[in-house]
Amino acid sequence: PDSGRITIDGQHFEYPPSGPSLPPPWPRVTVVFQQLLLWPHLTLRQNIVLPLRLRGTPATGLPEMVELFGMADFIDRYPNEVSVGQRQRAALARAAILDPSYILLDEITSALDIEQTGVIMRYLVSLRDRGIGLLLVTHLIGFARRLLTRREGDELLFLENGRVVASGGIDLLTSTDHPRLREFLASAEELG
Repeated sequence: PDSGRITIDGQHFEYPPSGPSLPPPWPRVTVVFQQLLLWPHLTLRQNIVLPLRLRGTPATGLPEMVELFGMADFIDRYPNEVSVGQRQRAALARAAILDPSYILLDEITSALDIEQTGVIMRYLVSLRDRGIGLLLVTHLIGFARRLLTRREGDELLFLENGRVVASGGIDLLTSTDHPRLREFLASAEELG
C-alpha cells in the first residue's frame, strides 16, 4: 500500500509509515487474490508450504489440506499444469495453512465447479465458526447468505463502482430500500 491506515486487533498500520516500521500483519492476516498469485516455478505443494518454510514452521497441516480440498492427484504439479479451479484450491490451502486470524478472499469460487464450491463453503463456515474473520468478495448471493449469520460483526457491503452504496446485516439481502441493490438481487434470483 502507498497510503492509508488500517487497524487490526488494536494495532495500527499506517502507510507510508510515520514512525518505526511495524512488522506486517501477515500471517495473522492472509489473502487469496482472484489472480491467485502462485509461483510458477514451484509445484502446488511447494507454493502451499513456502510461507511455512519462510517462518521455519513444519507443514504438519498439509496432509489434511490435501485431503480436504481433494488435491492428492495434482499437488506435485506446477500451476500451469492444472486447472484454474485446482490452483484456486491450492491458493486457499496456502492461506489457511498459516492458521490466520483473518482471511481476505477475492472471488474464491470463481473457477470452481458446484461440488468444489460446496467444499469451500463448508470449509469457510468451519473457519467462521472457529472465530476466524472472513472478508469475502463475491457475486454469489447464495454463497454470501450461507456464510452470513446474525452475529455481531457479520456485515454485508454492496459496492458499486468502488463505493459502498448499501450496508447491513443478512436482512439486507431480503429487505433493502436501495434501488440498485434490489436490481442486483432480482438479477441474482433470476439466475438461481
